[in-house]
Amino acid sequence: MSLADVIEPLQQPLFTLLDTPVSWTEVLGFGSGALCVWLVAGQHLANWPVGIANNLFFVLLFTQAGLYADAGLQIVFITLAVYGWWTWTHGGGPGSDTLPVRRTTRTEWGWLLTAGAVGTLGLTLLLDRATDSTVPFWDALTTALSLMATYGQCRKRLESWWLWIAADVVYVPLYAYKELYLTSLLYVGFLTLCFLGLRGWSRDLDGRRRTVEKEAVA
Repeated sequence: MSLADVIEPLQQPLFTLLDTPVSWTEVLGFGSGALCVWLVAGQHLANWPVGIANNLFFVLLFTQAGLYADAGLQIVFITLAVYGWWTWTHGGGPGSDTLPVRRTTRTEWGWLLTAGAVGTLGLTLLLDRATDSTVPFWDALTTALSLMATYGQCRKRLESWWLWIAADVVYVPLYAYKELYLTSLLYVGFLTLCFLGLRGWSRDLDGRRRTVEKEAVA
């Protein structure tokens, strides 16, 4: 059995939403994506393998939809997921098997914003000239924002949630425009989960800071 034989059934319509066929790939991407974000919000290590499965489904989905930057982005996400998986279990320093939530430093913001701007410009030009993409800028922008957010997620930076929120605000209408209605709906759910994740990580950070202050006074 070839890879094409395995992929072909996943691309078949499962049902119709707003007169648009919805494939197994989109449904599986919907479910695994929602579960992944929920696990990240709760700082569950299982978010990484679930996220890798979600990335594989989205590679197929976005390639079909002509969102080439987003499709390529999933491959990068898989690489970052392996890094994030390791960091969450080994990045807390000597004697620690967990990585604490921290704020993004000014230095990190500086190179993140620079890389994001350069990446958006470069991808826009590439997609406009080398592909048949109808939304090169928006595809490039969401790609850059997602990579910035994923780095923050790997390092448990609180502000990574704000980057995800910014990306999702663009993703929702972008996917609706591409008639990926179920995926667009998924990203509405992502927005809600992002705010919940932001609140949860903020509480964790505040709680750890109060504990440090009490220990210092004692």
